[in-house]
Amino acid sequence: MALKITVDPDAAEPPFEQIRARIAERARSGELPVGYKLPTVRGFAEELGLAANTVAKAYRALEADGVIETRGRHGSFVAAPGDTAAREAAAAAAAFAARVHRLGLDHEAARAAAEDALRAVYE
Repeated sequence: MALKITVDPDAAEPPFEQIRARIAERARSGELPVGYKLPTVRGFAEELGLAANTVAKAYRALEADGVIETRGRHGSFVAAPGDTAAREAAAAAAAFAARVHRLGLDHEAARAAAEDALRAVYE
């Protein structure tokens, strides 16, 4: 199965984000199965007509999100969902809680800020 993605140079979102979002969507839907080997950064960049750094940035973001895992010289693969995402979410929540506490916000103000941020992303 070849990874077919198109990048719209006129889109509002930058090319690396288009790549990241499309791979993440396909991995989460199961269209790209766990263990699927992604193309090399250079090869994929050539295929898309982009700089290698653009694809590398997308892959780094996907890895940070737990969508893919890189196995050194063996390449990058679609990761199993769940565990990594849950750990990342817990770490982000802990960092948020520590930050709002340092800022002096009370529990209710912190909760309102978190709910506003979630609403902005999910709605």
